Amino acid sequence: MIPPITIAIADDHEIFLDGLSLMLSRQQNFSICGQVSNGLHLLELVGSKMPDVVLTDIKMPVMDGIETTKLIRQKYPEVKVIALSMFDEEKLVIEMLEAGASGYLLKNAHKNEIIDAVTSVYEGKNYYCSHTSSLLASMIVRSRFKSGKEKEISFTEREKEIIKLICQQYTAQQIADKIFLSKRTVEGHRIKIMEKINAKNMAGLVIFALKNNIISEEDIL
Repeated sequence: MIPPITIAIADDHEIFLDGLSLMLSRQQNFSICGQVSNGLHLLELVGSKMPDVVLTDIKMPVMDGIETTKLIRQKYPEVKVIALSMFDEEKLVIEMLEAGASGYLLKNAHKNEIIDAVTSVYEGKNYYCSHTSSLLASMIVRSRFKSGKEKEISFTEREKEIIKLICQQYTAQQIADKIFLSKRTVEGHRIKIMEKINAKNMAGLVIFALKNNIISEEDIL
């Protein structure tokens, strides 16, 4: 039997904390090892329980999520951290990633996305919230954040063309009409592209495309 992924949660809003903990504890392959309301207690919890994944708010009393993440990554580098942010905290998200977080989620993220994020970072991948703005994607690319193991991936000119159009938020049908392919063919290309770069969502694709100069900031801002 595969052991569950152990999770620690930190947030100073009790109702949110209890709700998130309850939701995750209902997942068969997750186990909540503790929940706390500030960064100092989170650091103590991580030291005693050694969770696989930490979900932490950025703004907390006593010690904020940024400082706590730095200390967790220094002392317990095997523990993965996911930042929980509000929609207008782009700069704080960047600071969390630079501090060592492997991903971030908006606090109103759907249950399935939270589950996907926890699983992804546990497996050593980065996770970018599906509601990542073009501005935040550009900020991530310009930041000191390193997205783990980088590998060279080659694309055909057709794939690069489709990547650029997807990043510009064209639908599959619009892309099909624009480059004279069937919608089904475009969707097949999209699936293959996402598998190649191991992206979970549009945000992952945009950040990859920016980092690898397939698109420019002017294309999406």
